[in-house]
Amino acid sequence: MPVARAETSDARVIAHVDMDCFYVQVEQRKQPELRGLPTAVVQYNEWQGGGLIAVSYEARKCGVKRSMRGDEAKAVCPQIQLVQVPVARGKADLNLYRGAGSEVVSILAKSGKCERASIDEVYLDLTDAAESMLADAPPESLELIDEEVLKSHILGMSREDGDDFKENVRDWICRKDADRREKLLSCGIIIVAELRKQVLKETEFTCSAGIAHNKMLAKLASGMNKPAQQTVVPYSAVQELLSSLPIKKMKQLGGKLGTSLQTDLGIDTVGDLLQYSETKLQEHYGINTGTWLWNIARGISGEEVQGRLLPKSHGSGKTFPGPRALKSLSTVQHWLNQLSEELSERLSSDLEQNKRIASTLTLHASAFKSRDSNSHKKFPSKSCPLRYGVTKIQEDAFNLFQAAFREYMGPFGSKPRGNKQETWRITGLSISASKIVDIPSGTSSIMRYFQSESTVPSRSVDGCVQDHVTITPSASEGCSEQRSTETQAAMPEEETGVTYTLHNFENPDKGIDPVSEKDVVSCPSNEATDVSTQSESNKGTQTKRIGRKMNNSKEKNWGMPSIVDIFKNYNATPPSKQETQEDSTVSSTSKKAKFSNSSHNSQVNQEVEERREKDWGYKTDEIDQSVFDELPVEIQRELRSFLRPNKQFNAGKSKGDGSTSSIAHYFPPLNR
Repeated sequence: MPVARAETSDARVIAHVDMDCFYVQVEQRKQPELRGLPTAVVQYNEWQGGGLIAVSYEARKCGVKRSMRGDEAKAVCPQIQLVQVPVARGKADLNLYRGAGSEVVSILAKSGKCERASIDEVYLDLTDAAESMLADAPPESLELIDEEVLKSHILGMSREDGDDFKENVRDWICRKDADRREKLLSCGIIIVAELRKQVLKETEFTCSAGIAHNKMLAKLASGMNKPAQQTVVPYSAVQELLSSLPIKKMKQLGGKLGTSLQTDLGIDTVGDLLQYSETKLQEHYGINTGTWLWNIARGISGEEVQGRLLPKSHGSGKTFPGPRALKSLSTVQHWLNQLSEELSERLSSDLEQNKRIASTLTLHASAFKSRDSNSHKKFPSKSCPLRYGVTKIQEDAFNLFQAAFREYMGPFGSKPRGNKQETWRITGLSISASKIVDIPSGTSSIMRYFQSESTVPSRSVDGCVQDHVTITPSASEGCSEQRSTETQAAMPEEETGVTYTLHNFENPDKGIDPVSEKDVVSCPSNEATDVSTQSESNKGTQTKRIGRKMNNSKEKNWGMPSIVDIFKNYNATPPSKQETQEDSTVSSTSKKAKFSNSSHNSQVNQEVEERREKDWGYKTDEIDQSVFDELPVEIQRELRSFLRPNKQFNAGKSKGDGSTSSIAHYFPPLNR
């Protein structure tokens, strides 16, 4: 809701395009023999024939309603054709309909700013197109007007039978004495009619539309005359539209606020709001909501069409009505796993096709309890940072459910076993990924630069971080940080425990786990394995566990290269097989030198750097700048300084003398 009063934008032309029985039309395009027959798309399950998700207009004439189950629809209309929605992972698969909706959006988006509101509805801002038409070919100059335009419903105009009505529409559109906003609306009528014809020609789908000066009015108008028709709301007809509109039909008034208006103020229609002043409405519902109510009663809305062709979020859900309700945690986990697989597929597809990433995972559920006076208590929703990868989404989704379940059952509730003393049932589950943002074009994740062998940290008895250290060209890529006791004492404890999460978007199923605030912060590569397994496989090799503690700040930079050196000579060309074998030899030699005599450290590092100069390099524009925000501040400063030409470091090696901050700051000297 707006913070302040929204000023009306009378000069804008907004259209809301709504597909007619869209799921049915998609199935009829697949099976043309269904056209003209009473048809419904059913989300099949064995309970009462499944729920209807779309009903054709032929079936509606027979009394079939969308709220019915399949068995009820057959009883009302025996000749009805029930088409089962595609099924995947034991639930409805809507990808067929999403794809068909995208076909429509791609056509409509050519005309102006386009906002995809759902699978089957779109908002269009046609102001620019109408302005151009008014300047180049105003409606009053047109000799021929398409028949589809003349069938438009213009609110406030009396509808007569036959050609007289069409002539009245022609006269209204071609008025020379109309003001500018009405002329723009006339241009919008012609543009939308042409778009609807184009959609029908290219996709075989019919659609209806509402045309007005704002989104709210266009949305209301689109459903007034269906199917395959369009309705226009001139400014002069706004009060006629709203005066008799039930208050619950208005967007955002279908819930508690609408009920409060009915019970507390006796308001049944939107027009009834006109009897209350803005101050009076603010006294009852606060400044913001009161102003918003005052505005909508007058058809004023400042909400703009967002230029968005892609969904704001991705979701996957399933209901379990009647006897299908879930009774145990194991069945809940099973279905959460299925939903997580579908969600992960959609996220991966979005990442690959549209270069977008989501950051928040949310779980919703519906449930009831028996033997409880509060049996209809709402099941709480829970959210957490999203980790890419099927397994990680499955784990997080189940953890969210368990947290919500404990809250739902209460501190004295029975254990989650569905026993006789306290019977609980889950009737619906859904998970969603939101806060989706675009990845800047021309960039890639920093994780692509960390593809080689890395160290895998483990914790010893005394709390030290222990790594298998291997001196290879990727030795600096597996980095780990152990906070000192003094640092931990200086920082306040946080209950969340999660510091940050690095996602591996190149291979989502091998993403990086979130790291505890008090645990090790690590950046493992894609091929990281369990420490115990690695220990067994590395018997007889030149590896050594090194206990690391940050003791003396003077020693932090000793013997370690800066992270900047990793990028200095990186090229994206992978080394040849022979060079890889040579690197392996150098790596083995380097390890022996490092652990046999600490004085050889600089020589070994120099040898490693010389190998990098031959095999490695980087392209600055391929580094994803946003990933730097997930790194510690000191490393961010060093990398950004290196990448900025006006603050570039010396091209030579890092001196390691402590004069500059480097990643070595986070590593103590190796034991001699």
